[in-house]
Amino acid sequence: MAASWLWGQPTLLCSSPSKGKYVGAGLDRANDLPFGGCLKITFFGLTLSSSWGNGHATPYRAVLQALHRRGIDLVFYEKDVPYYAKHRDFSSCEYCDLELYSDWNSVQAQALRDAGESDIVVVGSYTPEGARIGDDLLKLAKPLHVFYDLDTPVTLNRLNQGPLDYLRREQIPEFDLYLSFTGGGLICRLEQQYGARIARPLYGCVDPDEYHRVPSRDDFACALSYVGTYAPDRQAKLDELFLEPARQRTDLRFVLAGSLYPFEWTWPGNVARFEHVAPSDHSALYSSSLATLNVTRQEMAASGYCPSGRFFEAAACGTPILTDYWEGLESFFDVQCELHVVHTPDDVLALLNAPPGQLQQAAERARNRTLEEHTGEVRAKEFLAHCEEAYRHKNLAAGVRA
Repeated sequence: MAASWLWGQPTLLCSSPSKGKYVGAGLDRANDLPFGGCLKITFFGLTLSSSWGNGHATPYRAVLQALHRRGIDLVFYEKDVPYYAKHRDFSSCEYCDLELYSDWNSVQAQALRDAGESDIVVVGSYTPEGARIGDDLLKLAKPLHVFYDLDTPVTLNRLNQGPLDYLRREQIPEFDLYLSFTGGGLICRLEQQYGARIARPLYGCVDPDEYHRVPSRDDFACALSYVGTYAPDRQAKLDELFLEPARQRTDLRFVLAGSLYPFEWTWPGNVARFEHVAPSDHSALYSSSLATLNVTRQEMAASGYCPSGRFFEAAACGTPILTDYWEGLESFFDVQCELHVVHTPDDVLALLNAPPGQLQQAAERARNRTLEEHTGEVRAKEFLAHCEEAYRHKNLAAGVRA
């Protein structure tokens, strides 16, 4: 194999398992890999194995699979907590080494060996004991240190009140790169107010191999679906834009899929409830919906530029999307011809009464946009490009020629 210089040290280029090419700078332009070498990346995150009650697992999977296709060696450390263990989609996967551990003390030595051998280490938001893990990782000399915040508005609001289990404010300047699920003004705030060396957006995404149009299923068939975990701060909007239309159109079927809703909570009789729908069934749910609704959490909507992964999953399935509005929405979709902004129950009902062709035209445009701009492949390229930028910045700061 050929040798290249990666981050100031000789490395061997490794063969891509998916394309049989040597993956390296200048050697696989089709993959747009920003830098070469037999890369190893170790992640510490909330969960990869379970999609129950969280929005982290599916974007992690899409990005990691895309990185794996580039021949990158991947390890993901996840704390084995009971609520995810009961709703686990898998306990091992082919695209990375998934390490489930009971507590940090039990796995610390092994994890630090993996991290110490890595070119990049990533700590994600809401990782149990993430701040402690970050302290240990930041002591390692070799890897580029990355914090990936999939909950940036929540993180920054709560950091203003004190340290979090997964991050302390004084740790932010220690990371070489701060990646954020949220863009817009928060990126400048991270650098200017919180001292991030480099902050860049890395938005949600979808794996089109997992999310695509499939035949409709009777159990999911409905006029309008909503997929989302219960959150008190968006319940008022959910009531207005989903439950009220259901109350007014008792002749139509509605589907609500999501966990953690209070037991005492009631809904109209024409709303079918699913406590959890596994990712393997998401395409069927979306494909069985005349339209699907997105409702944004309050902190995310206030910050703007924070699209839910559900946008991209539904769009990849060719499902018409109805959504509340937040600043920056038009950066991801054309709000005039790719999706439908709704403010009132009447807006929702008018769209449900619209000719199906009108909704499907918008859905097809949104699908094309998603496949071009919002896939795991696209985010993997962006991730590597941001890491390359951070590496060069790190070398310049250290007075080392990149």
